[in-house]
Amino acid sequence: MTLYLLLKTLHIIGATILLGTGAGIAFFMLMAHRTGDSRLIAHTAGVVVIADSLFTATAVVLQPITGGWLALIAGYPLFDGWIALSLALYIIVGLFWLPVVWMQVRMRDIARDAAERAVSLPPSYFRLWRLWFAFGFPAFASVLVIVWLMISKPSL
Repeated sequence: MTLYLLLKTLHIIGATILLGTGAGIAFFMLMAHRTGDSRLIAHTAGVVVIADSLFTATAVVLQPITGGWLALIAGYPLFDGWIALSLALYIIVGLFWLPVVWMQVRMRDIARDAAERAVSLPPSYFRLWRLWFAFGFPAFASVLVIVWLMISKPSL
């Protein structure tokens, strides 16, 4: 296997992890939230924080490394055309994803506290939930566009 094919494989796996983990986290958080059960929300959010730490964060770090190396090997300019647009969208993803990670930790902690005290989830949880939900759309949409750009390599 050539270096190029190895990097391409790692890059595709990273994109798959970003898409899959993002969709999975959104689904499981939504399903837990819909129950209104603070214990289930706390548990699910706890698992989500771990998944984001292990999978998403790793892919987030490796994607620009493998992508940049691929572009150099293939002779694509890094700051022009579809790669430049991908990088701009990647920054948008980060601007929405980093606060989401913090929100997940806070929602987990708020739900744990409510479960331990056997009280309803407070308004602060629901405010974070709405923000978390809203931040997911531009981040996930940007990842989808990046994957399309990576596959189609349009001339821009």
